Amino acid sequence: MKFIVAISRIFVGILFIISGFVKLNDPLGFSYKLQEYFGTDVLNLPFLEPYALGIAVMVVVFEVVLGIFLLIGYKPKFTVWSLLLMIIFFTFLTFYSAYFDKVKDCGCFGDAMPLTPWQSFTKDIVLLVFILILFLGVKHIKPIFSKLGTTVIALVGFLASLSFGYYVLMHLPAIDFRAYKIGDNLQENMTLGPDAKKAIIDYVWTYTLNGEEKTVTDRGQGPAEYDEIIGVETKEIQAADLPRIQDFSIESEDEDLTDYFLEKDKLLMIVAYDLKSAEKDGMLKLKSLADEALKKGYTVIGMTTSDEATKQNIKSVYNLDFEFYLCDEKVLKTIVRSNPGVVILNKGTVMQKKHWNDIEELKL
Repeated sequence: MKFIVAISRIFVGILFIISGFVKLNDPLGFSYKLQEYFGTDVLNLPFLEPYALGIAVMVVVFEVVLGIFLLIGYKPKFTVWSLLLMIIFFTFLTFYSAYFDKVKDCGCFGDAMPLTPWQSFTKDIVLLVFILILFLGVKHIKPIFSKLGTTVIALVGFLASLSFGYYVLMHLPAIDFRAYKIGDNLQENMTLGPDAKKAIIDYVWTYTLNGEEKTVTDRGQGPAEYDEIIGVETKEIQAADLPRIQDFSIESEDEDLTDYFLEKDKLLMIVAYDLKSAEKDGMLKLKSLADEALKKGYTVIGMTTSDEATKQNIKSVYNLDFEFYLCDEKVLKTIVRSNPGVVILNKGTVMQKKHWNDIEELKL
């Protein structure tokens, strides 16, 4: 039992630290995922949506800290009980999401390792088994340092996790796993290679022929002869590969300008998914940035989901000399975890990306 508990302790502790750290690297992204869960079509808890970021930070910090506590043996009963309650909640959440097909990606490992709801549920079941072993063998979980040393490490782990979370919120994720990271080319990420897998779908046809009901399975052709088609069911055998970027666009009210702007060799994009909720301190910095960029030959555009009246009002209030174009809100939130944020492209390749707090660090 001691050996089984020791193995479970290492496995669960490391997995919780990795899973928590990946989300702690991007707490804003995890908060967007929580907003999906809180939505009326999932858990129907819309009153929690305004608090999603605070909840996200608390959950991921606690997740990392529990992993550290388990590995060093700090307060074993508290740690194991907390792990058990957390994994039961996560298991319910992933099962609900998978069974009712509500959220396509649980966000367990952020953008680093997207998992389907059923994959997430399976992962949680495996973790639940290991945590139950720890629960039953909690007496075998001993501190690996002295009482003072264990307490100090636990405290340092908590403070380090909290500090790291605050840092990435005030700047940008330390590690960018998204398809808009520095060095990525958007046109390439919007297309598939020649070796991309195509969808394979079986069609099960039910039909009548000479008064007799029959079925035939094929890839979409249908029965060669029939009196009447009663119905057809489909089953996906192989999912098609999808491009890493699917919904990115730069649109005016009546025109798609995506290709036009992605061919620019000096494009500065100011991303503010919602101009009404954009940080005022950040918006105040945009005027001088845009003016300097225009002087140095950059094409400067804004990207938002806000309506025309809001765009014109913001331009007037902050005296901005560039146009705002439309893009999907989820895409804009993915491009840069800041409202506003700045991205510099060279023929579609991301050269620089900054939080509004770090606009001064841009090299034009």
